[in-house]
Amino acid sequence: MSERLDLLEVIRDYGHPLVKLDVTATELECLKLREKLMAIRNQSGAKEQGYLEVACTFYVDVHDIDRYLAGELPNLAEIYAFPEDVKTHTEE
Repeated sequence: MSERLDLLEVIRDYGHPLVKLDVTATELECLKLREKLMAIRNQSGAKEQGYLEVACTFYVDVHDIDRYLAGELPNLAEIYAFPEDVKTHTEE
């Protein structure tokens, strides 16, 4: 279901990005999310696939960048996902 583009494909299709933002999670968070997504697949008899959908807007200003570069902030922004962000996709 998911298709990832590598940097060369991104550049080819969209141009050079201004910044790349990484999404990370702890091992425990990954395992808990995987369990929820697999439950969807198992309960549907493999007819549906679970996925996490997060649509968001966040703002980074000069003050945020300065504080991040000075080590005052652990990151530029945080995105939180909640149980209602877990969706299903019907396999075809």
